[in-house]
Amino acid sequence: MHDSILVETFKKWTSGLLSREARVSVFNHIRDIPYAIVPELNTPATGPVGLLTQNRGSCNPKHFLLKMFFEKLNLPVWYVTYPFQWHEFPLKYPDEIRKLAALLPPGHHLACKALIEGRWIVVDATWDLPLQKAGFPVEGAWDGIRDTQIAVKPLGEILHETLEERLTFLSEQRKSWSEKNVSCYDKFIPKFNRWLEELRS
Repeated sequence: MHDSILVETFKKWTSGLLSREARVSVFNHIRDIPYAIVPELNTPATGPVGLLTQNRGSCNPKHFLLKMFFEKLNLPVWYVTYPFQWHEFPLKYPDEIRKLAALLPPGHHLACKALIEGRWIVVDATWDLPLQKAGFPVEGAWDGIRDTQIAVKPLGEILHETLEERLTFLSEQRKSWSEKNVSCYDKFIPKFNRWLEELRS
């Protein structure tokens, strides 16, 4: 059943399109899935299907699915991690969220780099279009060739040739989290998700 959802979705998004049109279509559809932090979708086993069935998800399931579909279009793809600080977004957080963001450890945003026309291009489908009006760095009209905007203010760039490299890196980073970090993040998630829903409405 899970495989059929992926097969049917790929066919629906790319059927009859030329290569460039197909990758833009895949990007647009994934970008337009409402962003939400859903911890149970942060694994490659649950992420792509969960993203499609729940119609929501964060950078992790979005880019698991993007890599999968781009590779079906015969594009080599690497994962790329961008460390960032939640409190450094140029956004007007509500006070409660801003205070929690200041207490969070560095985040490790996931995006992709795809080999397109001889160049490794950043492809970041994180934020959905309605968030653009609130100042989120949304890629509104990707042309399928140039780098997209990066969804965060990056503190660096780490390339991962394999999924295992990304998962190992993330596991090592999480080991440094304190109980307070975990507690703050658990409080941050529902408040951040609720705020995004309010922005969209």
